[in-house]
Amino acid sequence: MRMGEVAAQIPTSFGHELRACLRCRLVKTYDQFRDSGCENCPFFKIEEDPERIVDVTTPNFNGTISMMDPRRSWAARWLRIGKFAPGCYALAVSETLSEDMQSLCQEERVQYIPPKRI
Repeated sequence: MRMGEVAAQIPTSFGHELRACLRCRLVKTYDQFRDSGCENCPFFKIEEDPERIVDVTTPNFNGTISMMDPRRSWAARWLRIGKFAPGCYALAVSETLSEDMQSLCQEERVQYIPPKRI
Protein backbone atom coordinates (compact mmCIF):
# COMPACT_ATOMS: atom_id res chain seq x y z
CA MET A 1 0.00 0.00 0.00
CA ARG A 2 1.31 3.42 -0.92
CA MET A 3 1.60 6.47 1.30
CA GLY A 4 -1.73 8.26 1.55
CA GLU A 5 -3.64 5.34 0.04
CA VAL A 6 -6.73 4.34 2.00
CA ALA A 7 -7.59 0.66 2.33
CA ALA A 8 -11.20 -0.45 2.33
CA GLN A 9 -12.62 -2.03 5.47
CA ILE A 10 -12.23 -5.79 5.65
CA PRO A 11 -15.50 -7.64 6.31
CA THR A 12 -15.96 -8.27 10.01
CA SER A 13 -17.72 -11.58 9.34
CA PHE A 14 -18.15 -13.91 6.41
CA GLY A 15 -21.78 -14.94 6.84
CA HIS A 16 -24.99 -14.15 5.01
CA GLU A 17 -24.80 -10.42 5.80
CA LEU A 18 -22.06 -9.80 3.21
CA ARG A 19 -22.88 -7.55 0.28
CA ALA A 20 -20.94 -6.47 -2.81
CA CYS A 21 -21.04 -3.02 -4.39
CA LEU A 22 -22.64 -3.30 -7.83
CA ARG A 23 -20.16 -0.86 -9.37
CA CYS A 24 -16.78 -1.85 -7.94
CA ARG A 25 -17.62 -5.25 -6.33
CA LEU A 26 -16.14 -4.26 -2.93
CA VAL A 27 -17.36 -6.75 -0.30
CA LYS A 28 -18.33 -5.62 3.20
CA THR A 29 -21.11 -6.33 5.67
CA TYR A 30 -24.39 -4.44 5.51
CA ASP A 31 -23.44 -2.59 8.72
CA GLN A 32 -20.05 -1.57 7.30
CA PHE A 33 -21.66 -0.12 4.16
CA ARG A 34 -24.20 1.69 6.36
CA ASP A 35 -21.50 3.15 8.63
CA SER A 36 -18.83 4.11 6.10
CA GLY A 37 -20.21 3.66 2.59
CA CYS A 38 -18.11 2.34 -0.27
CA GLU A 39 -14.49 3.52 -0.33
CA ASN A 40 -14.37 3.32 -4.15
CA CYS A 41 -17.78 4.91 -4.80
CA PRO A 42 -18.18 7.82 -2.33
CA PHE A 43 -20.57 9.58 -4.73
CA PHE A 44 -23.25 6.98 -3.84
CA LYS A 45 -23.29 8.60 -0.35
CA ILE A 46 -24.46 5.37 1.26
CA GLU A 47 -23.54 6.55 4.76
CA GLU A 48 -25.85 9.57 4.33
CA ASP A 49 -28.75 7.52 2.91
CA PRO A 50 -28.69 3.97 4.33
CA GLU A 51 -31.73 2.99 2.23
CA ARG A 52 -29.46 3.30 -0.79
CA ILE A 53 -27.54 0.19 0.35
CA VAL A 54 -30.10 -2.08 -1.31
CA ASP A 55 -29.90 0.01 -4.52
CA VAL A 56 -26.13 -0.14 -4.97
CA THR A 57 -25.11 -3.43 -3.29
CA THR A 58 -26.18 -7.05 -3.57
CA PRO A 59 -25.91 -10.17 -1.41
CA ASN A 60 -25.74 -12.22 -4.65
CA PHE A 61 -22.15 -12.52 -5.80
CA ASN A 62 -19.67 -15.25 -6.64
CA GLY A 63 -16.34 -15.77 -4.90
CA THR A 64 -14.11 -13.30 -3.14
CA ILE A 65 -10.55 -12.16 -3.62
CA SER A 66 -8.48 -10.03 -1.24
CA MET A 67 -6.21 -7.38 -2.71
CA MET A 68 -3.40 -5.91 -0.67
CA ASP A 69 -1.66 -4.11 -3.54
CA PRO A 70 -4.11 -3.96 -6.46
CA ARG A 71 -1.84 -1.83 -8.66
CA ARG A 72 0.81 -4.56 -8.76
CA SER A 73 -1.50 -7.57 -8.96
CA TRP A 74 -2.13 -9.29 -12.31
CA ALA A 75 -5.36 -10.71 -10.84
CA ALA A 76 -6.55 -7.20 -9.95
CA ARG A 77 -5.85 -6.00 -13.49
CA TRP A 78 -7.63 -9.06 -14.95
CA LEU A 79 -10.67 -8.40 -12.72
CA ARG A 80 -10.53 -4.66 -13.52
CA ILE A 81 -10.11 -3.66 -9.87
CA GLY A 82 -6.48 -2.54 -10.09
CA LYS A 83 -7.35 1.12 -9.47
CA PHE A 84 -9.55 0.48 -6.44
CA ALA A 85 -8.67 0.56 -2.73
CA PRO A 86 -7.04 -2.54 -1.22
CA GLY A 87 -9.73 -4.78 0.27
CA CYS A 88 -11.98 -7.78 -0.39
CA TYR A 89 -13.81 -7.98 -3.72
CA ALA A 90 -16.38 -10.25 -5.33
CA LEU A 91 -15.15 -12.12 -8.38
CA ALA A 92 -18.51 -11.52 -10.09
CA VAL A 93 -21.92 -9.97 -9.48
CA SER A 94 -24.94 -10.83 -11.60
CA GLU A 95 -27.16 -7.81 -10.91
CA THR A 96 -26.89 -4.40 -12.51
CA LEU A 97 -27.17 -0.90 -11.10
CA SER A 98 -30.55 0.79 -11.55
CA GLU A 99 -30.90 3.35 -14.33
CA ASP A 100 -30.80 6.15 -11.73
CA MET A 101 -27.53 4.91 -10.26
CA GLN A 102 -26.04 4.37 -13.73
CA SER A 103 -26.95 8.00 -14.53
CA LEU A 104 -25.25 9.09 -11.30
CA CYS A 105 -22.09 7.27 -12.40
CA GLN A 106 -22.22 9.12 -15.75
CA GLU A 107 -22.73 12.46 -13.99
CA GLU A 108 -19.74 11.74 -11.75
CA ARG A 109 -17.72 10.62 -14.80
CA VAL A 110 -16.89 7.23 -13.32
CA GLN A 111 -16.96 4.11 -15.40
CA TYR A 112 -19.63 1.50 -14.78
CA ILE A 113 -19.32 -1.82 -16.59
CA PRO A 114 -22.47 -3.93 -16.26
CA PRO A 115 -21.94 -7.66 -15.68
CA LYS A 116 -21.82 -9.84 -18.77
CA ARG A 117 -24.93 -11.90 -19.45
CA ILE A 118 -24.07 -15.57 -19.89
